[in-house]
Amino acid sequence: MNIKSILAKPFAKLVVSKIYKQSNDAVNVQNKLLKKLLKQAENTAFGKDHSFSKIKSYNDFKKQVPVKDYEGLKPYIERVVAGEKDVLWKGKPLYFAKTSGTTSGTKYIPLTKESMPTHINAARNALLHYIDETKNTAFLNGKMIFLQGSPELGEKNGIKTGRLSGISAHYVPNYLTKNRLPSWETNCIEDWETKVEAIIDETIKEDMTLIGGIPSWVQMYFERIVERTGKKVGEVFPNFDLFVYGGVNYEPYRNKFENLIGRKVDSIELYPASEGFISYQDSQFEQGMLLLVNNGIFYEFIPAETFFDENPTRISLADVKLGVNYVLILNTNAGLWGYNIGDTVEFVSLNPYRIVVSGRIKHYISAFGEHVIGKEVERALNLQTENTNISINEFTVAPQITPVNELPYHEWFIEFENKPDDLALLAKNIDAALQKQNSYYYDLIVGKVLQPLKITVIEKGGFNSYMKSVGKLGGQNKVPRLSNDRKIADELLKFKEK
Repeated sequence: MNIKSILAKPFAKLVVSKIYKQSNDAVNVQNKLLKKLLKQAENTAFGKDHSFSKIKSYNDFKKQVPVKDYEGLKPYIERVVAGEKDVLWKGKPLYFAKTSGTTSGTKYIPLTKESMPTHINAARNALLHYIDETKNTAFLNGKMIFLQGSPELGEKNGIKTGRLSGISAHYVPNYLTKNRLPSWETNCIEDWETKVEAIIDETIKEDMTLIGGIPSWVQMYFERIVERTGKKVGEVFPNFDLFVYGGVNYEPYRNKFENLIGRKVDSIELYPASEGFISYQDSQFEQGMLLLVNNGIFYEFIPAETFFDENPTRISLADVKLGVNYVLILNTNAGLWGYNIGDTVEFVSLNPYRIVVSGRIKHYISAFGEHVIGKEVERALNLQTENTNISINEFTVAPQITPVNELPYHEWFIEFENKPDDLALLAKNIDAALQKQNSYYYDLIVGKVLQPLKITVIEKGGFNSYMKSVGKLGGQNKVPRLSNDRKIADELLKFKEK
């Protein structure tokens, strides 16, 4: 046992104790944080425009600060990008995290002197929670890898820009640099397929103990290792015992991962976004992720079913309820105010506050009023594949609104690693599970407005081929689980199994 392993347990205990103390007083912590954020930004352009100095309560705040998405804040962000200071937050940001928007083109999300440490500390604290609960420190003795974007940074009017994961690579603690892979040079490779092969070259003979990244891209890394060695990942890396992931739900990938690895490994889910680090899995035994209530973000929530109303309900943490699908609104120490991040969450615990990501407010199917969300399709699929030999690489769902001479339906595009013996039975069972979860969908099926779903099988490697064709292979890119139109669906038909 090395010095890091020895010191990690008491340090983890200290940090976790402090975090849970804040979580047990979450509403009060959040209220104090809001006051602090408003005070720090009251002399900014946004703060003056929205009378921050006069805000005395959360109700005042709601009246003064409307909910906006990136497009709504864009006039202010453009001033920041142009080099103006004291616009959304005091001074200028340290970085811009570049993300791709469907309507906005490239988005520039500010990262400030105050916000940057919250990203780094939250990632560290997720591991400390794991150590404190499991007492497992073995992964600290081996090599770690996080599949991520290039750390090479550009510049916009004197402010450095890059992907959040690439920016974060500049903040790896000194005590982890010797454990961290891949090399800087390999991490800078832009072409994803070339990068994966280079990563394998560097890692295949190392003692890998922790591997992290978006599941779909880690899966490619694992598949290439198996192809190259003819062995399971768990044989190549016998001490690998912790998988850290974020970006998408792991459950649809779990069977495939365990098959590739050859055994089960512990996993930690993270919920980082360019806009802020929101939550992480704090327990291997409890459902959901711990909401980080003192991490530079004041949270607001809008019930998803009212979101598109003229005056939607808008509440703070004090009034949330279990099992309600909420649109998540952020107010941050990077200067995002009333910011709709686009995600929906549900609370699975109120003591402490734990959430699951249920989908995207724009990623749903409601072509016929069914309001189907990501959490529902993932659960419907998982129920039919767990404890079976069915293995799925990737999937997405879209409506088929105008089929010829038949009722409309939901079309499921699934890339199987191991196909079921009876595809029609799988479709029937998934449909039944979806009907059970969603009463609107049930009514449409029973009322013969929709017919039960149909599965279109995508050839092996088809989703990666699609992502490559649209220039989004690798990195932080992922296929939406749901679309309310046929843009992705019609392109995926090119990769339909023959």
